[in-house]
Amino acid sequence: MMQTWTIHRGEVSSEHGLVAAQNMEAATAGAEVLAAGGNATDAAVVTALVLATVEPWLSGIGGGGFLLHADGGTGAVEALDFNVRAPAALDPEDYPLAGGKDGDWFDWPAVEGDRNISGYSSICIPGTIDGLAQALDRHGTISWGEACEPAIRFAERGMVIDWFSSLCIAIEARGLKRFPASAGLFLANGEPPLSAGAGESHLPMPGQAALLSRLQEHGARDFYEGETAEILVRELRDGGSTASLDDLASYSARWDTALYGTYRGRDVAVMPGLSGGPSLLRALEMMEKGWQPGETPDADAALAYASACRASYRERLNQMGHAGAGGDCTSHLSVVDRDGNMVALTNTLLSRFGSKVVLPQSGILMNNGMMWFDPRRNMPNSISPAAQPLANMCPAILMEEGRPQVALGAAGGRMIFPTVLQILSYVIDFGMSLEEAFLTPRLDASSPTIKVNRDAPPDFGARIAQEFPVELVADTLYPVNFAVPSAVRRDGTSGLNSGMAHQTNPWAGVAIGAPADG
Repeated sequence: MMQTWTIHRGEVSSEHGLVAAQNMEAATAGAEVLAAGGNATDAAVVTALVLATVEPWLSGIGGGGFLLHADGGTGAVEALDFNVRAPAALDPEDYPLAGGKDGDWFDWPAVEGDRNISGYSSICIPGTIDGLAQALDRHGTISWGEACEPAIRFAERGMVIDWFSSLCIAIEARGLKRFPASAGLFLANGEPPLSAGAGESHLPMPGQAALLSRLQEHGARDFYEGETAEILVRELRDGGSTASLDDLASYSARWDTALYGTYRGRDVAVMPGLSGGPSLLRALEMMEKGWQPGETPDADAALAYASACRASYRERLNQMGHAGAGGDCTSHLSVVDRDGNMVALTNTLLSRFGSKVVLPQSGILMNNGMMWFDPRRNMPNSISPAAQPLANMCPAILMEEGRPQVALGAAGGRMIFPTVLQILSYVIDFGMSLEEAFLTPRLDASSPTIKVNRDAPPDFGARIAQEFPVELVADTLYPVNFAVPSAVRRDGTSGLNSGMAHQTNPWAGVAIGAPADG
């Protein structure tokens, strides 16, 4: 007998600032900063650092990401790129193709031993610590030490062990078993930890707590140039990585102006360069030229979404990359403060649990950034020393009359920008609230077969099937079929803020930054 549940998470509104994230503990930590007088950047940095402990399989200080900051007063949007980069001594010949298929724009060939997907050979130079510190220096009001404090407390306490965390660990238990430090941290006698039942149990992360405490005392650049850097490089080299002290010392996150596009008269700001941003704007351009919305999202809208995303992906994977013209796991958070400043921040380890490597002394999970490179030779995004891979992350800011209205992003690898595109369309084309937009069924066009939410009207799949192969799937926790979005919104007239987190993720939520006397 099949069992079904009705799950509902509603929109949160407040005159105070809001933090929307995939974990309510992290969102609450950020909201407490808002309540104490901090701004959107302060809250975003604290939330991201806490996520490294409470949701370690998705993001962390061993990864990288993108950040958009929108000034509530001037409307200026700045972009910060702190994504991972390949070691300078990397040799592409160390990643031979396994054979069996030539690969195409959706389906790259495998590498022998999956050296680009897991283990020390899959690790790139992480940028999260430098990126968060630079964001705080530029737009924050609290110190780096203050920002680290909540994350240290959570690392000492550890992540909550419940059915969901046990499930997430169980999914990757086989890979984690390959590395003693990973198995020692996340597995109990080789098996996923189980909830204690009555009461709440936790999985402490003492190595991560010690590393953060060192960075709190010596500053963020210690991760790249001090004692922490020496420890990291020694551990990486012991495991077979080519990472060096020079790789860390030369790492610096990069500020840039946001890339702007327009959709039906509205400005959309995204990350420039090797992100999902240019592909999102290209798909929006195709939609505006080739489709006119009706009163509600219908089968024609579904086909327009599928066609635009698919065509944009074809251009993306054939033309974009460090050498070109222009199933991941991530964590996205969106923040709006009392003054209307917004931050959209996406941070990632790439795959679930990244490389599966926990560094023995440092106690942090490392990314598997090599997975984002095309393993084929002589391609725009081919594996290359000191290069930055083409990333799927796609934070976005929707503007209204020159001021930020919506900060939006998602987790979910290649599924991210199709999700962001549809939510933007729901808001712009159909006047939906964030809650309505999140609860409206979506499709995903990032793979050869278009996935359509089985809760969508029956004619959606039938209409798309006239052009593309279609599969009807559920919006499940695992596998994730339609990405995991988080967003905040500001009403420019009333100043009221609203936020929405993914409706079926059990840990996601929106936290209000209300002062104690508010």
